[in-house]
This record gives sequence, structure tokens and C-alpha cells, in this order.
Amino acid sequence: MRYWRIAILAVFFLTLAVAGKKKNPDDITQTLELPKEPPTVAAGETSRLIFHVSPLSPKGLLSQQTRDALKAILKANGGVQVVHIRAFVAGSGDLRRVPQIVSEVFTDKKMQLPSVSVVQAGGLRLENAQVVLEAVSAGKKEVNPGGLMFVEGQPALSLEKSLDQLAVRLAGATALRVSCFVSAMNIPSDSAGLAARFPAAAVNLVQTQRAPLRTEASCEAVARGGSAKAPRLAFTGTQVAFGADEKAAALAFQRLDRDLGETGVTTSDIVATHIYPLSARMGELARKVRSTPGALTIVPFEGVASMEASFAVDVVAGLSK
Repeated sequence: MRYWRIAILAVFFLTLAVAGKKKNPDDITQTLELPKEPPTVAAGETSRLIFHVSPLSPKGLLSQQTRDALKAILKANGGVQVVHIRAFVAGSGDLRRVPQIVSEVFTDKKMQLPSVSVVQAGGLRLENAQVVLEAVSAGKKEVNPGGLMFVEGQPALSLEKSLDQLAVRLAGATALRVSCFVSAMNIPSDSAGLAARFPAAAVNLVQTQRAPLRTEASCEAVARGGSAKAPRLAFTGTQVAFGADEKAAALAFQRLDRDLGETGVTTSDIVATHIYPLSARMGELARKVRSTPGALTIVPFEGVASMEASFAVDVVAGLSK
């Protein structure tokens, strides 16, 4: 019994000693803060907007290539605020990682987060390249005093014909960005021809689907001078339609309207709409559900940021202040 009492007392005093020991900060489990989600809408002064397309890289996986592309964009724009990023992802990487990486990079640099659109493409101009970024930034100087023109995609049976139609629509205006979406690419002649026709523009060429049902091309552009004369332009990230019926499509546009409404934008302020359906049928359904002003581009793509989605949509709209 005596030994039992001694053992019990020893355990008691040991417990008191451990409880009274000062906690070491290193012993506390730290919870890492999750990266912030990019805003659903971001805006920049129309007269100062500049456009860039990231160079392609075959090195590493999607995460590394996205970080390298962001680094290249910030170098090209002189480190100014990026307002919007549209990412085309090819390969097997999870395209939902792109907004997360954008948030991480800009948070580390203590920069305002841009809105982000993400679409899965069938292929890019360089083998093993998994992502290309189109960036809209707010430059330091006024470069678009007469506003901007958004020209919708010009569907045609070939890239050359689509570019011819685009040139007619531009009517001599200086193109700042030209994006061409094709069912198949003839590398490198397509890329060289695109750059030669629009030497002052940031150009992008994307294969839309891995196994398209039909051969077609559609080129769109942003140029100086035009109807987009609002003091500022708002760019939304992609909203997806969860489902393949009219109700699902309508809900996607309602969510988009709500995001725009929070910034003071109405449907009549929209100057450009991009719809990324997974099929031509879903593109026609989206067109039927929503009639919007301004340039409208509907091009089927390989996928969007949800397995359950049938299409994604983003818009550009004017802000009066």
C-alpha cells in the first residue's frame, strides 16, 4: 500500500508540472490561410487598358506553367495592375487550379486580384504547353482616348476566311488583341500568318476541342476606338451553367447579373459577351435564353471549370464611374 501511495503521488505531481509548463509557440499547430478567391468582377479605366498574351512554355506541369505565364505577363505590362485574366488550359491539369495560383501569386506580391475566366481547350500552339493567359491590365498612361471596340468572333470554314471577315469589321482600326479559335492548327504557318496580319496586337491561337465534330475557325478582336467609351470597363470571371436545360442556363445568367448589379452595371451596359459551350446545341440554348447587347462570341470548347456544367459565360460591361 505504501508503494502504491508513493506512485500515485508521483503521478499527481508530474501532472501538475506538465500542466504548469509554459506552452512553446512552436508546439501550437498552425493553420495555413487559404488563398482568397479572385473577385467575380474587376474594373479598370478604359483609356488605360492594355492587352497581353503570355508566351507558351513546355516546361513543368500546369502549376509551374501558370506561374511562369503570370511572371511573363507582369514583366510585359511593367508590373501594373492586372484587371482580368482569361486562361485557356490544355492537357490533363485541373483547370480549377488556375484561379488559385493567380490568387497566390498576386497575394504574395500584395497586388489587387484580377477577375479570372478559365476554359479548357483542345490544344495550344506548342507541344506540352498546358496554359496560355490573356491579360487585360491598367497601364500608367492613357492609350485609348477614343474608347475601345470589341468585335465578336467571325465564324468561317477556315482561319484565313475568319481573319478576312475580322479585317472588314475592324475597318482599319488598330487591333490590340486578336484571339482565334480553330478546330485544328497548322503550326507554325497559322501563328506566323496571324502575327503578320496584326503586328500591333497581342495574338492568341487556340484549338478549341480535341476531336471537334466540324471544321471551323472564329477570330475576335479588341481594337482602339469604338462604342465602348464608358470611363471604366468591368470584366467578369466565368459563370457556369450547372445542367443542360433552359432553367440551368437562365440561372447562370441570373448569377452573372447579380455580380454585375453589385458594381452598378445593368444588362444594357454590356459591350461583349463570351459563351463557352461544350457543344453547338448548348451554344444555341444559351443564345436562346439570353439576348445581350454588344459583341457576342459563342465557340464550343473542350470543357469548363465543372464536370456538371454545360457552358460558361463571361462579359465585359461599361461603368459610368
